Amino acid sequence: MTSGVDLGRPQTQSVGSDEDVVRVRQLVRTAAVAVRLSLVDQTKVVTAASELARNTLVYGGGGTVEVTAIDNGRRPGIRIVFADSGPGIADLDLALTDGYTTGGGLGLGLSGARRLVDEFDIQTAPGQGTRITITKWSR
Repeated sequence: MTSGVDLGRPQTQSVGSDEDVVRVRQLVRTAAVAVRLSLVDQTKVVTAASELARNTLVYGGGGTVEVTAIDNGRRPGIRIVFADSGPGIADLDLALTDGYTTGGGLGLGLSGARRLVDEFDIQTAPGQGTRITITKWSR
């Protein structure tokens, strides 16, 4: 396995600046290589993680990202949890709609990230922050 990530325990990165978003991307790339995701799947999960880390910073006011190497007995993968204590998402269905944005972007953040990974779970409520868990499995 590739060095740089301890596959035995979750790796946590705080997100409070643009530099931290870059660190999240690097951590996710290292973990994806360590569990032997294909180059295509590495790119997908790093892209999703980058978008979600940026959302954690911009919309959640910062937070944490936890990256864990996992194995379901058939194949390895990585699970990434993004958590913030921001305002939460008032209308989740609307936020997951392609083209919807509150920040002037393309509106592909949440919906795009969801399409790039194998599993996507979001827990949010107004005033209670947001927690998004994504998983990408090796093929």
